[in-house]
Amino acid sequence: MTAPGTLYGLGLGPGDPELITLKALRLLRAAPVVAYPAPTGGASFARSIVSEFLSAGQLELRVDVPMNPDPQFALKAYEVGAAAIAEHLVAGRDVALLCQGDPFFYGSFMYLFGLLASRFRIEVVPGVSSVMAAAAATGVPLVCRDDVMTVVPATLSSDELEKRLESASGIAILKLGRHFSKVRDVLDNLGLLERARYVERASLPEQRMLPVRDVDPASVPYFSMILVHRRQDPWASEET
Repeated sequence: MTAPGTLYGLGLGPGDPELITLKALRLLRAAPVVAYPAPTGGASFARSIVSEFLSAGQLELRVDVPMNPDPQFALKAYEVGAAAIAEHLVAGRDVALLCQGDPFFYGSFMYLFGLLASRFRIEVVPGVSSVMAAAAATGVPLVCRDDVMTVVPATLSSDELEKRLESASGIAILKLGRHFSKVRDVLDNLGLLERARYVERASLPEQRMLPVRDVDPASVPYFSMILVHRRQDPWASEET
């Protein structure tokens, strides 16, 4: 009887291929099957990160995920994808599942993990998150000493955002897109707007950084975030 294969959830980082870990690259090159999520009818960002490292002998498995606000559509897509991955694992073939950023940090991988973890061996390889890449791009530390880091999705209501951010030391606000104007207004109400830094497509050639006041809300993509530190210089003491 053939032993089942292993599913590797490979964190690929925010987009720059040079930020892929050595471990993720080694496992990617060794896997006979490479799976990746992709928006229905569109290209896979995760695959684009590693396209130069794929070989003609590898079987590619695309997991189409509809861009629909109703989570039931995505859950159904993950069920279909998990079934396809399971067929290869049962046949004894290892599968490298590509995950932009980190697999367990707002990653679609976790849904497939939940569907397959009870039946198969899964190894998760962490990746550089977009938050770390954006902080490196701005040149401003996220937190230090006794600071508390708060990460929130921009999809929360204005009241919920304000409640979670009013006492935070370091802040990362993800999933901006059409929620940008709401977030900007919340930061303005909290007196944090001048400390806020906008970053989109961190680590990619088209990376862009702007003061939040200068950002056109109509131009904000999903792959963008706002970083804030309550103190002007996070490394300085509270008294300075």
